[in-house]
Amino acid sequence: MSASAIGLIGIVALFALLLLRIPVAFAMFVVGFIGTAVLNGTNAAMSTLASEAFTLGSSAELVVIPLFILMGNVASMTGMSRQLYDAAYAIVGQMRGGLASATVIGCGGFAALSGSSVASALTMGKVALGEMNRFDYDARLSTGSVAAGGTLGILIPPSTGFVIYAILTEQSIGRLFLAGVLPGLMLLGLFLVAIAVVCWLRPGFGPAGPKTSGGEKLKAMMGAGPVLAIIIVTIGGIYGGFFSPVEAAAVGAGLVILYGFVVGQLSFGGLWEATRDSVVTTATVMLILIAAHLINPFLALSHIPDAVGAILTSFDLPALGVLMVILLIYMILGCFLEGFAMLVLTLPIFFPIITSLGLDPIWFGVLVVLTLEMGLISPPVGINVFIVKSVAREVPLGAIFAGVLPFWIAMFVAVAILVAFPQIVLVLPNTMID
Repeated sequence: MSASAIGLIGIVALFALLLLRIPVAFAMFVVGFIGTAVLNGTNAAMSTLASEAFTLGSSAELVVIPLFILMGNVASMTGMSRQLYDAAYAIVGQMRGGLASATVIGCGGFAALSGSSVASALTMGKVALGEMNRFDYDARLSTGSVAAGGTLGILIPPSTGFVIYAILTEQSIGRLFLAGVLPGLMLLGLFLVAIAVVCWLRPGFGPAGPKTSGGEKLKAMMGAGPVLAIIIVTIGGIYGGFFSPVEAAAVGAGLVILYGFVVGQLSFGGLWEATRDSVVTTATVMLILIAAHLINPFLALSHIPDAVGAILTSFDLPALGVLMVILLIYMILGCFLEGFAMLVLTLPIFFPIITSLGLDPIWFGVLVVLTLEMGLISPPVGINVFIVKSVAREVPLGAIFAGVLPFWIAMFVAVAILVAFPQIVLVLPNTMID
């Protein structure tokens, strides 16, 4: 049996294990180890397992993951999500659809603290859904805005998705963080446009909220001041060359913890709980990364990436055409696979094709992460939809999926804009001093 045939069997087996609800890390461990053993011997498989686990486990660069996760967990405990929402609500709440717009803006701000789409959707859902229900918002708009707004957590830095992409492709975490800033703000703006269009077509979906005085606006904005200051220090520090991403994560986590203790919203018990949750999440991410580095040698030995590359180039498409085919594949896979699983399964195949075509890997990384966002709200898997469902138990799942449709279209428009104008992605990282 040829190496390619063995590789194809391994991929089929991997998808079969995932369909059986085997955790993605364990599924990749099994397929990667057995596949490498078949193609290169048991000793090689054992050596790869030991070396990759040690190399990743001792990588100082990966410290950024637990620090940013801790930063997000503590920020959630200290009420920063409520402060962000209140500030956005004071500014735009009196507009038609203003509460939904405030929710999206709050999600964007919280994303810059947590780096997690799930955390953003869950936290802002608890904060905003009750307010929108109180003002008789249509459930489709209210839940859709929370589910879609939460996806900003994987694009607006610090983003765990960018960290995973950087590790798997050996790219700069700092450059990826900066590359996500303008696309993240652009997508947030497109979400606001989507809300405005929905409320224009269906005025009853998002009634205007009560007006706030200038003093109330100022008070709400001052309340969000510490949050914005921490965001500016961490992301601005990376851009200005004052911090590496790891140092920025440490500074950000330290400032959030200090703020929590100063305002009395964080206890040592709460810090312990946030730290414990961060350790659990980090362990999950590390297992996935180690498993990815175990399955990558198997795919290389099977020559599957070479075969896929040959198939795509046989169509005689230009580089941009190949890119669009790959992005389309990501959009389809997003309907069935979780985001991290998509990254670790597909990058070993698609990334060599992208580099061989001379396309910028940072630009490609932002496009990939954006398509992963689309998967977070795409049926039937759409994890953010199920997160919102856990908060809004009375809303039918179909209504939430209907509510995210305008935002999914906005994401598609964002992808098209970034494909047409890569400078939006590259302008900040290209001005960064490495």
